[in-house]
Amino acid sequence: MKIQLVSVGKAHDADLKSSIDDFSARIKKYFPVEWQIISPPKNAALLSENDLKKAEAASILTQLQKDDYLVLLDERGKQLSSPELASFIQQRGNESSKRIVFLIGGAFGVDETIMQRANYIWSLSKLVFPHQIVRLILAEQVYRACSILRNEKYHHV
Repeated sequence: MKIQLVSVGKAHDADLKSSIDDFSARIKKYFPVEWQIISPPKNAALLSENDLKKAEAASILTQLQKDDYLVLLDERGKQLSSPELASFIQQRGNESSKRIVFLIGGAFGVDETIMQRANYIWSLSKLVFPHQIVRLILAEQVYRACSILRNEKYHHV
């Protein structure tokens, strides 16, 4: 199974990039992993919130494959503990999912078409975080889940 981490927005912030890259490299010990950053439309400032979400949705959909298991990160989704995330990832592997895609939407969230396409909606917290920090949290939590699956010492209960 491959893990695809997708985020709408600018490139990784220089201050966080090395940490994001570090956790991404750690994930590679368990699963092939790749980041895909989807740039906002060039005319984003001129678009209404709704039109911006539609434009971003079109870009997101071009990155998805038919069989992808799409996990949308959204504050209204279901919260998981780290062990529950590990179990969730293991289940996807047991179901022979070829690729699990974790998606961080744009600044205003995602269009309804993406909500409907999502196989699962996951909330990191009831709090709202800057996108750049969400990338770091996502990479760290996926790594933590992988280490839990292997019974390694990174995660302490």
